Amino acid sequence: MANSSSSVSGSGSANLPRSGAVSKGYDFASTWEQNAPLTDQQQAAISLLSNAVLDRPFPIPLTLLSQEISGQDNGLSLSTKDNFLEHSGAIQAVMVNTHQFYKWFSELESSMKSETEEKYRHYVNTLTERIETCDGILYQVDETLHLFNELQLQHQAVATKTKTLHDACDRLLMEKQRLIEFAEALRSKLNYFDELENVATNFYSPNMRVGNGHFLPLLKRLDECISYVERNPQYAESSVYLVKFRQLQSRALGMIRSHVLSVLKSASSQVLAVIRGNGAAVSEGVEASVIYVRFKAAASELKPVLMEIESRSSRKEYAQVLAECHRLYCEQRLSLVKGIVHQRISEFAKKEALPSLTRSGCAYLMQVCYLEHQLFDHFFPSSSEDVTSLAPLIDPLCTYLYDTLRPKLIHEANLDFLCELVDILKVEVLGEQLSKRSESLAGLRPTLHRVLADVHERLTFRARTHIRDEIANYFPFDEDLDYPGKLERSVETLSGTTSPEENADVFKSWYPPLEKTLSCLSKLYRCLEPAVFTGLAQEAVEVCSASIQKASKLIAKRSSPMDGQLFLIKHLLILREQIAPFDIEFSVTHKELDFSHLLEHLRRILRGQASLFDWSRSTSLARTLSPRVLESQIDAKKELEKNLKSTCEEFIMSVTKLVVDPMLSFVTKVTAVKVALSSSNQEQKPDSVLAKPLKNQAFATPDKVAELVQTVGVSIQQELPKVMAKLKLYLQNSSTRTILFKPIKTNIVEAHLQLQSLLKSEYSDEEMKNIGIVPMQDLNAQLDNLL
Repeated sequence: MANSSSSVSGSGSANLPRSGAVSKGYDFASTWEQNAPLTDQQQAAISLLSNAVLDRPFPIPLTLLSQEISGQDNGLSLSTKDNFLEHSGAIQAVMVNTHQFYKWFSELESSMKSETEEKYRHYVNTLTERIETCDGILYQVDETLHLFNELQLQHQAVATKTKTLHDACDRLLMEKQRLIEFAEALRSKLNYFDELENVATNFYSPNMRVGNGHFLPLLKRLDECISYVERNPQYAESSVYLVKFRQLQSRALGMIRSHVLSVLKSASSQVLAVIRGNGAAVSEGVEASVIYVRFKAAASELKPVLMEIESRSSRKEYAQVLAECHRLYCEQRLSLVKGIVHQRISEFAKKEALPSLTRSGCAYLMQVCYLEHQLFDHFFPSSSEDVTSLAPLIDPLCTYLYDTLRPKLIHEANLDFLCELVDILKVEVLGEQLSKRSESLAGLRPTLHRVLADVHERLTFRARTHIRDEIANYFPFDEDLDYPGKLERSVETLSGTTSPEENADVFKSWYPPLEKTLSCLSKLYRCLEPAVFTGLAQEAVEVCSASIQKASKLIAKRSSPMDGQLFLIKHLLILREQIAPFDIEFSVTHKELDFSHLLEHLRRILRGQASLFDWSRSTSLARTLSPRVLESQIDAKKELEKNLKSTCEEFIMSVTKLVVDPMLSFVTKVTAVKVALSSSNQEQKPDSVLAKPLKNQAFATPDKVAELVQTVGVSIQQELPKVMAKLKLYLQNSSTRTILFKPIKTNIVEAHLQLQSLLKSEYSDEEMKNIGIVPMQDLNAQLDNLL
């Protein structure tokens, strides 16, 4: 039955028309299945329904027939009920054989197929009707979609045209804006060129003045036009416009210069009128009230214009005009104050000495410069820091002071005055006054440095002259060489003081060149540059040391050699002590040209041994005439130390010989005898007189030795105290005396030790006792007591 049903269905479906609607229906069902899937619950319900209809029951007629057949035991006849047969349309039949059954079954099967196909045919007809309906609907939908697509295409076309129109409008608006901006930019650029006529009309107007309120704005606009044209030389006729603009600028700047000059001259005329009304002599109060206070009114009138010029001074044209205004201002101010300044400085020069003149002149000139700088700052506030701006006014005023001081400086010979001038200029003026008001007095500094340089030059010259005349060429008087009498008188004068070094009279005991040297160096140390002072100090110490040595020789001849030595030691010690605080090197390198080889070369050339024109050899004319540079380094301090050391050694040896010379001579003679005796023994001359023992020698008998010891003892007791007294007279410092006496004591003790050692080896104890040599302990105590 299933197969028949499926065949019917298949045949029915095979005969269905395959229209576009059916295909779209299938496509729609497939799309529907994809877009609307069943849930699990729905699928479970479908499965239950499928299971329920899986086993189809037999048709009712067949069921009844089977029941009747099963109810008969014999026979194959089949009878049906009337109502069933009527209802089913079947024919009553009695089946007695198999053929009848098959026939009946065939009919029944055909009937059932017809019944089943009718239902499906009805279903197919229904589906066909519905398909046709759907085809109509789909056709309408297709038409609608087609219309919709056409509408969409039309909409897109309209939208495209609309967008194109909008874009065109936007482009037009942008083009319009760009053209407007271009026109405005062109108009703004042309404004700079159009300003030429406007500015020219105003500047050439007879009513235009610098003081007019429209002048400065027009000048500013003119500068803007010039700057713009300079930045854009590519524009047509820009060079022509630039020339015309510059002509207008030159005219405007010329008007400013004339206006400044007119105002300054007017102010100067007013001041001169007041000064003439007060007479020739103008007091300082009138100067302050007239020359400075009244001139500030002119500054108020010119200040706006001058400030504008200063603000644009970075441009070349305005810098030139500003410099011209500075020059005009300085000329007018100089014409007013130069006579007064010259008069004041001349009055100072007539009344005061050089130091006072320098102090008063510098103070007055600094006051003038300070007031002038303040007034200049009222006119040119931005230019007042530049020192060169006010130089045409300050330099001539400073020249008056310099011209007044220089002649006096050239003729000044007093070192004290010159040193005082250095202190005034270096400490008071440059150090104190200028440091407080450095900006306002900066213009005065070059002149003050120039005056100070002249003072240094004059001071250096006078110092060298002083060293040469007062130290190197000093001719001593008799009282200068009166040693030790001069010291004795000084001790009597200083006997009432506790510290002789603190009394000023102590310098009177010095040799004058020493006092002059130290006084000169102490004055020059703070006044000269270190390099200049070093050269002068080296020269002064050198010539002072030579002068002291020369004087010591004269004193040695006049008094005694010991006085000459002590005089030299005393003054060299003082010189060394006094120059120690000077923080300089006393070493100076001297360079000189040596032409000593020139004569020998010329002789060789004259003899024909060398050629005059041989430029390749060492004997050429160039080499022959070239001098040799000889360098020599002199250290005055080392030379001083060397002279002091040698003098101290001479003094020590002279005192040693004075006291123990007999002992030294005896020891020397004994040494010579021993050497001669040793030589005679080697030559095997036993009969020589030298072979006798030492104590048997005529000069070395115990009596002679005792006499020698006694003589030395007397010298220690009598001569050595005199030496120590003289040493104390020349050298007041006890430590210095101790240092100088220590080697003398060592020499005396050493002489006694040598003699004692010699006596122990050559003389008996009895003979040594008779000789009476002093024990070393007693000798040391005796010598220590002398200090």
